[in-house]
Amino acid sequence: MTRELIINCPYYLLSRASLAMTSRLKRALADAGYASVRPAYMGVLLCLWTQDGQQVGELGRCAGLEPSTMTGLLDRMERDGLLTRSPDPEDRRAWRVHLTEEGQRAREAMDTVVNDHLATMMEGVPAEHVEIFKDTLRQVLANAAR
Repeated sequence: MTRELIINCPYYLLSRASLAMTSRLKRALADAGYASVRPAYMGVLLCLWTQDGQQVGELGRCAGLEPSTMTGLLDRMERDGLLTRSPDPEDRRAWRVHLTEEGQRAREAMDTVVNDHLATMMEGVPAEHVEIFKDTLRQVLANAAR
């Protein structure tokens, strides 16, 4: 593949942008004193900040993650002190996930760090382009879910 083909490939561009943004966000979180909050945790945290105490299955659907991914991710998040799991009192087969105080506290820092990070990464991009970009990504995700 020639260089021109590579830099015009949407998959390549999306992958590179995602990796670059994730790497910079990880560094920004560590610099802000939140090294235990990793970019990979964002989907789960956003879902729990919206509704704490979800069952693992519904949390996975909310975060858009496969069950096999959820187990390891929740293990790491629990190890990092951000959440706890407990048996669901209404369903013996299910587990509920709750944020710890540290997980709750991380919300304000995450809001600030992520917003600052996104502002830096989108610098020079007109606001209407950012909205089109988000719409495009939503459509790509919807297409992928089919």
